[in-house]
Amino acid sequence: MKTAKLRQRFLDYFAEQGHSVVPSSSLVPGNDPTLLFTNAGMVQFKDLFLGNEKADYVRAVTSQRCVRAGGKHNDLENVGYTARHHTFFEMLGNFSFGDYFKREAIQFAWQFLTVELGLPAEKLWITVFEEDDEAADIWLNEIGVSEARFARIGAKDNFWSMGDTGPCGPCSEIFYDHGAQYWGGPPGTPEEDGDRYIEIWNLVFMQFDRASDGTMTPLPKPSVDTGMGLERIAAVMQHVNNNYEIDLFDNLIGSICKVVGSDDPKHHSVRVIADHIRSCSFMICDGVLPSNEGRGYVLRRIIRRAVRHGYQLGGQTPFFHKLVAPLVAEMGDAFPELAEQQAAVEAALKKEELRFSETLDQGLKIFAAKTADLKGDTVPGDLVFLLYDTYGFPVDLTADVARERDLKLDEDGFNELMEQQRERARSSSQFASQDALNINVDQATEFIGYNHIKGQSNVLALQSDGSDVDSASAGQEVAVVLATTPFYAEGGGQVGDQGTLRTANCEVQIEDCRKLANGAFVHLGKISKGQLNKGDSVKIEVDPEARYATAANHSATHLMHAALKKVLGPHVQQRGSLVAPTRFRFDFSHDAPVTPEQIAEVEALVNAEIFAQHPVQDAIMAIDEAKAAGAEALFGEKYGAEVRVISMGDFTLELCGGTHVANTSEIGLFKIVGESGVAAGVRRIEAVTRREAMQWANQQQALLQRVAASLKTAPAALETRVEQLQANIKALEAEKKNLQKLLAEGGGGQALDDGLRQVGDVQVLTHIMQGADKDVLRDTIDRFKDKHDNGIIVLGAEVDGKVKLVAGVAKAISKQYPAGKLIQHITALADGRGGGRPDMAEGGIADASQLPLCLEAVDAWVSEQ
Repeated sequence: MKTAKLRQRFLDYFAEQGHSVVPSSSLVPGNDPTLLFTNAGMVQFKDLFLGNEKADYVRAVTSQRCVRAGGKHNDLENVGYTARHHTFFEMLGNFSFGDYFKREAIQFAWQFLTVELGLPAEKLWITVFEEDDEAADIWLNEIGVSEARFARIGAKDNFWSMGDTGPCGPCSEIFYDHGAQYWGGPPGTPEEDGDRYIEIWNLVFMQFDRASDGTMTPLPKPSVDTGMGLERIAAVMQHVNNNYEIDLFDNLIGSICKVVGSDDPKHHSVRVIADHIRSCSFMICDGVLPSNEGRGYVLRRIIRRAVRHGYQLGGQTPFFHKLVAPLVAEMGDAFPELAEQQAAVEAALKKEELRFSETLDQGLKIFAAKTADLKGDTVPGDLVFLLYDTYGFPVDLTADVARERDLKLDEDGFNELMEQQRERARSSSQFASQDALNINVDQATEFIGYNHIKGQSNVLALQSDGSDVDSASAGQEVAVVLATTPFYAEGGGQVGDQGTLRTANCEVQIEDCRKLANGAFVHLGKISKGQLNKGDSVKIEVDPEARYATAANHSATHLMHAALKKVLGPHVQQRGSLVAPTRFRFDFSHDAPVTPEQIAEVEALVNAEIFAQHPVQDAIMAIDEAKAAGAEALFGEKYGAEVRVISMGDFTLELCGGTHVANTSEIGLFKIVGESGVAAGVRRIEAVTRREAMQWANQQQALLQRVAASLKTAPAALETRVEQLQANIKALEAEKKNLQKLLAEGGGGQALDDGLRQVGDVQVLTHIMQGADKDVLRDTIDRFKDKHDNGIIVLGAEVDGKVKLVAGVAKAISKQYPAGKLIQHITALADGRGGGRPDMAEGGIADASQLPLCLEAVDAWVSEQ
């Protein structure tokens, strides 16, 4: 069975069992800042398991894209050298959120394997947690698994927990016996790590809540989390024992061999590349770009490891990006975002490979030279650090190079140097953090702000100074949870609303609004008069001017996003945004600065849509329906079964929960006021609308008037006037250079002739030239060398505030009297530096008063050569 068919068979089977098919979430976890990457199917459901979030389903099934590279789960160094290690893999999983439990989970798994896939029961081995009698009874007495193929295993392998505290429970694992032709023993035996018995499915039963003291109490609604590696079960179905031999990898490896010119599809370097093109491509799809920290550095490490393995096979730079198209052919149907972003992925990979190729050869030569006479089998930590810090070699890449020479790394020495570097960075930085809101309230807030900016509500919870209180008085800062609210809570890049909250005797100035995971809206502000009590009935009103200005900016963001795609290309993806009343900024994927011409084109497109007076329409529809209609969704953002879609004519269609104007004409005017880079491959545009745009235009007009007045011309003639001034400046600079040259020739010519002296077999001239620049110095030296075929000349001058020394040596004698060494010698006398070619060199010193000292040393140096 082909991998693609197997994936679909799994999803279809569980859909038939009442499970909602949930798309794979982003590799960048949106709900867990402690994770570098999504490394299991349950990650996107973490808040559901913890009870912090509600969904409109209690059963789910996914095929989740996962990465394990960096952090706790790091398989990178083993990838390519074993049959089943990957940085990227797919995790098939079915989940129950307080619905079914052990019996159904076990029955579903057994039926899928033995009936749907037709695997022989005698090939399947089962383990349970040693204390889980319930699961054991189901397997042995209801399913009928033979005790000969059943084992109880300890907590190390068969008990799962989300952390030191919280949900936890026993596991049951299913293994497949690949046959006696492979070495290895059943699970629970000393030989269990062999290649014969391979774990294919893990069923986790979230049964308990573990407290900080270690006690465990049963959960009121136990849940199920399962995971089966797609590549592993595909190997079973295709009768191979190595994941790299399944159809998905087989086709990809064929393309790799063609691109790099290899005739060995089983070479470990080929398998490294096959794995790495998958993880790198999907990381870039999910917004990760190569950088020197965090997720970006993990991506950089993987790309560079793949590139070096490709070069070892004979690949020519750049080659890695050429493998994206074959990957799209294999996985583009299952993950259309990969096909949609193919060009952007190729560009990012090519750019990183070209960047690394500049230093790779140098680094490898350094490694070879430093280890040629190595005593022992350990590469010193300082060499590992040098390759990392100077030549961009990730440590695991150096480890690969060392392994090929039967060497190991001094990791402790490297880590010590890394810690010293981190300490230097920490000492020059300051970090600030803000505690998350933590208010005890069960009820979600009803949001009425799409249609209202005023309303009546009740205080559900009240907090001051971080503690829950029943009342608070004037002067106190408070966090207020209301039953209903028109206040928009910060989200989707849009800032929270501001406004007022009033009772008959109290007034609260609301400065911000946030949303908790359970749907409660927290209004943050300060009591200006009176006392506010929990349970009070309150009148609430959003600041209308701030709301309308923010709405205009948010609608303009949608228009600009669509315009950027039209002008720059479909690779443009939102990477972040801030929508505030006075301005907005928009971060997006693009590899080069946006040119002034492109900015003008984007502005023209957006303003045309504003002037077209499109109604801004919102609609609630099913997520699949919205995507089918072409709605733009933020990849990695979590959406429910139903979503809100915002459209403006046929120009833009986006999923969005923010506030918007009723008609594009209300945006008034759109103007881009800034463009910059914020990270590798990410650009930022800052823009304004409405009154702020008019103010900006007026300021620019006033500036233009002032500049025109200072240049004594009209604004319309300003460009011509500036061109005239630039031409005049250029002519004056040329005239200045000619005068300097004449001064040097006239004022110094006789002095130069007079200063010429014989030192041994050569003629030597030293001189301080007043008013000369670098070009004059070099021109004088060239003329001297043309005139004296056995001459040495050293000139000094103050150039642009710096003290320069330039030396020239006739070609015929430059081997015996190299100018570079001469400059190094004389500048060192005044704590300066210099160097250059044998016939021409230059250097500098800090103190002009030391020039005579340097020049006086020339004769002695010449005599010593």
